[in-house]
Amino acid sequence: MAQRWSDDALARLRATSGRGGAARRAVVEYLGRQNCCLSAQEIYDGVRGRGLRVGIASVYRALEGLDRGGLVQRIDLGDGVARFEPVLPGGEHHHHFVCDDCGKVEPFEDPALEVALERIAGGRGYDVEAHDVVLRGACGECR
Repeated sequence: MAQRWSDDALARLRATSGRGGAARRAVVEYLGRQNCCLSAQEIYDGVRGRGLRVGIASVYRALEGLDRGGLVQRIDLGDGVARFEPVLPGGEHHHHFVCDDCGKVEPFEDPALEVALERIAGGRGYDVEAHDVVLRGACGECR
């Protein structure tokens, strides 16, 4: 699934901008392998940690293109730092636990929660296109 998202994202970025680029490829492929949202700085650090030379400006440009193309979801966890994660073709998604003590972010999925959200929205006449659920507290290590 990750490789498919990365390949699709790179093809769509190339089609809209007419350009490729090693930095863009590194950012897209790194982001595609993650299991949760990351900030631009975390992506930069991760790509550099793999021994690839990329500038922080290139990371931001790649994220802007991905965001404009609807290929990433921008996640706001309430700390003023934008985070990004791939928008998967089948609409699969997850939500987030955030530890208020150490800042750890962990993904979670809950089919019953999805059903409840659909029921609540439908009961109020809403057609919800997207939603975010962020649960805050202390992780097991900080408790």
